[in-house]
Amino acid sequence: MAEVLTRRALNRATLERQLLTRRTDLSAPAVIERLAGLQAQDPDPPYIGLWSRIEGFRLEELTKLLEERAVVRATLFRGTQHLVTAEDYLWVRPLLQPMLDRWQKAAFGKQTVGVDLAELASVARAALAGGSLARPELGRLLAERWPGRDPVALARSVQGLLAIVHPPPDGTWGRRGTTPFTLAEEWLGRPLAADASRRHLVLRHLAGFGPATVKDVQAWSGTTRLREVVEELRPELRVYRGEGGEELFDLPGAPLPDPDTVVPVRFLAALDNVVLGHADRSRLMTDDQRRHIIVEAAVLVDGCVRALWVIKREGRGRTTAVLTVKCFSPLNPREEAEVTEEGERLLRFAAGDAERHDIRFVPVAAAAS
Repeated sequence: MAEVLTRRALNRATLERQLLTRRTDLSAPAVIERLAGLQAQDPDPPYIGLWSRIEGFRLEELTKLLEERAVVRATLFRGTQHLVTAEDYLWVRPLLQPMLDRWQKAAFGKQTVGVDLAELASVARAALAGGSLARPELGRLLAERWPGRDPVALARSVQGLLAIVHPPPDGTWGRRGTTPFTLAEEWLGRPLAADASRRHLVLRHLAGFGPATVKDVQAWSGTTRLREVVEELRPELRVYRGEGGEELFDLPGAPLPDPDTVVPVRFLAALDNVVLGHADRSRLMTDDQRRHIIVEAAVLVDGCVRALWVIKREGRGRTTAVLTVKCFSPLNPREEAEVTEEGERLLRFAAGDAERHDIRFVPVAAAAS
């Protein structure tokens, strides 16, 4: 009989692999690789994600990696924006093409009915060759070839059809504006991998998020039909059971901390992959909390989602940075003190230019009213 892992055991295993049980002295590229990328729908969250994991992390470290082309921002897992290392991009992007084809059809299929997608990709590639275009510019150019079509849908479709990256200043701290499109192979000066393996994709998920089910790997990556890949890997993997009887797969020798391991308070980045990396997210949150996580960033207390957080500027000249912690349930005095201490660190990192800092605790229900 396979060993049964409780939700708390899974919680501690995932937090350990996600570098959330204690801050690390690993470099930012090493952490990004270990996490198999950072969710990057907006520019700031990846910086928060690294700050929550790396001792002494500074904003300029990630900005420099983007400028040096060691890290790229692109449409990847689940059809969403991610930051990954350049090395990972070269093999991950080809593996995700079938998923991105489905993503394009689901998101923009109605607007591109009758458009030859291969031709759309070809025209876009020619337009981008040797340089870059902002998304609105590319959309207008494509609409000249397909009059009457939505320029936004045409340009966004290209993100799925072609290997496109968004070079800096896009994706850097505090940056807002139009998104630039550049051909990935030109930006990186190297071709995409021709022999990328789905086995590698599964193993990277288990290393960063395991133990996990097949559905978990599929939910994280957005890919389908990974059961056969996992079955091929089965002789090489550890197999456990969850409390509901589900099969959980893991790498031999991967860390399984004591379920009673003490973990610190952590302010997660918005849409941090640790809260999105599983189909069954009960190791970190309740079903009710889950619907909030796609809107606001989470606070972990004792390893589980207990609150949401947001920083806003207030006052004359917006000189006061207010961190509002929206609690799902009341925190005891010790927990509130720990959240306050970590919140003060967050404010110094994310709003160090503010003249004043303030931390407020409110219930989630009150915050929503």
